Amino acid sequence: MPEALLALLVGVMIGVGGTVVVVLALRARARAEEEASPRLPSAIAAVLDVLDDAAIVTDGSGLVIAASPSSTWLGATPGEALEQEELRGLMKEARQTGQSESQTLRILAGRIAREQRLVVARAAQIGRGFILITVRDISEQERLQQMRQDFIQNTSHELKTPVGAIGLLAEAIEMAADDPAQVRDFSERMSAEAERLGQLTARIMNLSRLQAADELVDMGRVAIDEVVQAAVDAHAVTAEAAELDLVTGGEKSLYVEGDRRVLIEAVGNLVSNAIAYSPPGSRVGVGVRSADGAVEVAVSDQGIGIAEADQKRIFERFYRADQARSRRTGGTGLGLSIVKHAIQRHGGEVRLWSREGQGSTFTIRLPLADAPDRATEGKRGKKRAGKKPAHGKKEGTA
Repeated sequence: MPEALLALLVGVMIGVGGTVVVVLALRARARAEEEASPRLPSAIAAVLDVLDDAAIVTDGSGLVIAASPSSTWLGATPGEALEQEELRGLMKEARQTGQSESQTLRILAGRIAREQRLVVARAAQIGRGFILITVRDISEQERLQQMRQDFIQNTSHELKTPVGAIGLLAEAIEMAADDPAQVRDFSERMSAEAERLGQLTARIMNLSRLQAADELVDMGRVAIDEVVQAAVDAHAVTAEAAELDLVTGGEKSLYVEGDRRVLIEAVGNLVSNAIAYSPPGSRVGVGVRSADGAVEVAVSDQGIGIAEADQKRIFERFYRADQARSRRTGGTGLGLSIVKHAIQRHGGEVRLWSREGQGSTFTIRLPLADAPDRATEGKRGKKRAGKKPAHGKKEGTA
């Protein structure tokens, strides 16, 4: 009997020991599997879904485990290796040091349309074997900063020309004080340079105001008829002097929401450009129509046209397709840039069609607005009553 009891006790001990060994082995295997193929905690996956910046979680080998919805532009796909060598290098540093690493990098992003972007990337180790990489794209900030620097440089350069000319002409007048004919000639040239300086300063201020203001101040219901009329009247004398026919036409009684003064200046800039680049005896047309919920104001000329290579840059500040002609006509290179920003501030766009030797058409598109009530329109009609068309302008089909 004691022998049987002892045997039973030994058997129980052997069974317990075997069970312990099996449990320990299973735990060791599970731990090994977890280390070899760790699972991403659900909390981290939830955080990725709400991040604004691109965020990627990789394992130790650089394989993408998860990516935030905002990281699609990086081209990171779960289950595939991280493409960008620069990000892989940052990931390795974070894994080796065990600390957060941050760098400003230029990387290629996207799978189809590959483009270089400037980013601020940060990598940090999380959990067991995971690396979290966040990427913030600052390419647009860099572009805007470069635009500001270019604007300052170009403005300084453009202002030097008339300011320097005025200074030289002032000296010339002083030296030619005994020659009335020369004094008269220098005075006229000085006046022309002063006028050019004034125009340049005014346009720089207008462009800065359009870019800096959060919103347009004097907003209201604007009749496109009035905008076109005012813009054309302002340039009728110039058109007549250039021996051009200035023609208007198209739909009437169309309205938009906007700043009347800014819209008149925008259309006026297009009319002024069309006159400056058109040969004598040709026609400049301003046409209006409604299409797809928008009002279109098209300014067409039969001038020299714009080369295809220049069309992509024609709306840039201080850009001139024809430098020599622009200088002769007193162009500042800011008119089309002002038009673009003014129309964009109204929720619209500017389109361009041009062929060298055939002419150009600039089309402004603005959201169509409902007509005002009759009482308001009646008051406006009384103000316009008796107003005669400006000399040199014709009514017709633009």
